Parts: sequence; structure tokens; C-alpha cells
Amino acid sequence: MSKHNELIKKSKKHLWLPFTQMKDYDKDPLIIESGTGVRVTDTEGKSYYDGFSSVWLNVHGHRKKELDEAIQEQLMKISHSTLLGMTNQPATELAERLSRITPDGMDRIFYSDSGAEAVEIALKMAYQYWKNIGVEGKNKFITMKNGYHGDTIGAVSVGAVEIFHRIFEPLMFDSFHVPFPYVYRHPSGDSEICKEECLLELKKTLEKHHNEIAALTMESMMQGAGGMVLMPPGFLSGVKALCVEYDVLLIIDEVATGFGRTGKMFACEHEEVVPDIMTVGKGITGGYLPIAATISTERIYEAFYDDYKNMKTLFHGHSYTGNQLGCAVALANLDLFEKENVVENVQTKANIVQSELESFYQLDHVGDIRQIGFMVGIELVLNKQTKEPFPFEERIGYEVSLKMRELGMLTRPVGDTLVFMPPLSSSQQELREMISIMREAIQIVTKIKGSHVTSLRENRCSRG
Repeated sequence: MSKHNELIKKSKKHLWLPFTQMKDYDKDPLIIESGTGVRVTDTEGKSYYDGFSSVWLNVHGHRKKELDEAIQEQLMKISHSTLLGMTNQPATELAERLSRITPDGMDRIFYSDSGAEAVEIALKMAYQYWKNIGVEGKNKFITMKNGYHGDTIGAVSVGAVEIFHRIFEPLMFDSFHVPFPYVYRHPSGDSEICKEECLLELKKTLEKHHNEIAALTMESMMQGAGGMVLMPPGFLSGVKALCVEYDVLLIIDEVATGFGRTGKMFACEHEEVVPDIMTVGKGITGGYLPIAATISTERIYEAFYDDYKNMKTLFHGHSYTGNQLGCAVALANLDLFEKENVVENVQTKANIVQSELESFYQLDHVGDIRQIGFMVGIELVLNKQTKEPFPFEERIGYEVSLKMRELGMLTRPVGDTLVFMPPLSSSQQELREMISIMREAIQIVTKIKGSHVTSLRENRCSRG
């Protein structure tokens, strides 16, 4: 038996993959063996473009020399020691660097291992903050409909993607859900009307419940797993103004949008919004190792700083918090951001992506294209005029992603919205080639699926 077949057999027998119906994997198994630049290679030797940055986190490509060397150098010193009650050099230096590049006033860094954990910490911080300063009753949260913040129970409780979260409802704490401005699906189709209606609903919720709300949680500029939905201009700053007016903390989730992904170091900079608490992850290490952080203002931190006997300590921590290998590669990652002008280059190349994607509107089943920087969602619909979606059981996004894989590119859709989030280091030529693959896959699959759905309906009508 070949090495490839042996690994496939073992994976089917023993692995349980995240966010994966394993029956799908059994039909279409894939095992990645190596990667270089913006491409990865499987155990059969086939190469693919990494069209979603290995789930939205790779920055400089795979096997980046400076990042490899940073890990090797740190490994010669120590791989890990605890951050409970002490610190280490890379974690300390990274905290200082993060405080310099985040919005003004975001100066306190609490490390964790993943974006979901960073959100969990943010919720605990916000809840305990009000307790520590002597304000009772502010113990609930507001979240945006269709928002996603991770899969721990706290993060799920402030998430609102029904297909992911409904099964866990009995485990979740209650949150207030307010509408997110999904312009394409709004009856008016007008960004300003949609924005104002959503802000008004938020204002009504705050007017009625602000005395019981600790914080509002939201993704920054673009909802990710909820459908790659781009908020209209002025919405984020409008939310911030309402939080200030009603004395509610603002938690901004930058796990997916941070570190240059949207053409700014952090997406909230597009509207000059400074949150009270911000969560970051994914691109923090260039996509190399699992490090995340919950970053707060000094105001939040000071509410926890007291004599131990007063019990204001934030009792939270993980075994690998502030891991030296992760922090060392994160520092090398930030060095590369400066050396290679990553954010500025994303801004330039994002214009090329936008220009190349314009032709997609000519395709019969592309309903909407939403882009900010290197973060793109392409929504596929059965009928462009009515915006009618494909039937759920057709799994159009999944089928197109399988065709892309066949054509040499990996991505993972969210429902019927295709995700295009390539490594930030992608060249202009590589971007054009990836976009060409997307276009071809969409054309092939939607033509077949569109005809299939139409035939089914015609048969039902003729029988009726």
C-alpha cells in the first residue's frame, strides 16, 4: 500500500475533522504534505493555490525563511515556560509591539491560544469589569445577527449563525441580538437605509436594556463565517457612538480581519474606531503557530488591579499562554510587515482583485461580490433578478469549492458564498490565476446545477 493510501486509511479510521461532515471527507479525502509560498502540496504530489490562507490566517506564504529561522532560534533557548505569575522575553517584547500598532490606548495584552479563547476572555473581562467597579446588573451582551466569534460556549453565546449554533442553545447564555446591515438582502438594496435601520434597532435595544448590558460584541467591518457580509460605511463608527452614549463596552473581534487582511493593520482603523476590548489571532504569527490575544484599554485593566484580598483578579489562563515559540515568530512576522510594506501592498493589490472580479457580475449565478482588502465573498444565487438562492440541498458553494480543488486551488465556502482570502504575499500574477480558477469553477458548476434545479421544477409542474 502506498504512503498516500495508508494515510487516507488511517485518517478515515481515526480522525474527526473540525466543521466537517465526515461522510464528505470519506468521499473526497485530501492530505496536505508540504507548502511553499502561496501553494500547498498533497501526498500524491498535486499542488494547489492556498486560496483561503489555510483558513484565513497565512500572511507571508508557507516556509517563509525569516519565520522559520525565528522559531529555530527560539527553540535553541526554550520552547515554553508558564506565564502564570511570571513572563518571558518574547511575550514581553510582543506585548510592547502590539501596544504600538493597535489603536491608541489599547495597551494591555492578555495572551491565549485561539480566537475563540480570546473572545471568551473578552467576555469575562467585560462582565467582571462592571463587578469590580461596583456596578451591578450589567451582565448581558448584545451581538449582531449572523455574527460568529468562535466555538467555545461563551463565544457561541454571542454568536448568531443558526446552522452552527442552534444545536447548542440549551448550553448558551442569553444575549440580545440586533440586525447586521446585510445590504444585498435588505428590501431597499440601499446601503444608507439599511445602515440607519440597523443603528435604530440597536439604539432601541440600548435605550431599553443598557442598564443590564455589559458589552456589545461584533466583527470588524466584515462578518466572516456568517456569509462574508461587508458593513456599509459609517456603521462601525455609529455603533461605537451608541456604546459611548449608553455606557456599554465595545468588544471588536479582529481575529479574521486583523494584521493587514483588509488593507489596514486592523479593520477598525477604516473608521478610526477604538474599542474597549479587541480580540486578535490568526495572522498574528503569520499563520505559523496558535497565538491569540485579548487587548484592552488601561481603563479596563485598572479595574482589576488591586490587593489580592479584594478578589478582583481575572482568574483565567491557559497552559500555553504566551508561548515563546509563538511569540518569537509573531515578532518576526511584525518585522516583515515593516520590512516588506505588507499593508500598503495589500491596498495596491486589492485594487487589482477588485478589477479582476468585476467581470464575475456577468456570470449568470453571481449575485453579489463583497470585498475589503484581501477579504472577498462571492454570493451565488439561482436567480439574479429575484436573488433567490439555490436550494439548500444542492450545496452549490461546496460543489464549486470541489471543482476549484480539481482545478488546482483550495478554499472553503460559507454556505453559498465563496471565500477568497489568499495569503497577503500573493503576487499580481498569482492573484489573477486564482481568480481565473474561481471563475471557471463557478461557470462549470452553476451551469449544471442551475439546469438541474430548473428541470426538477419543470417536472413537478408537468406532474402537477
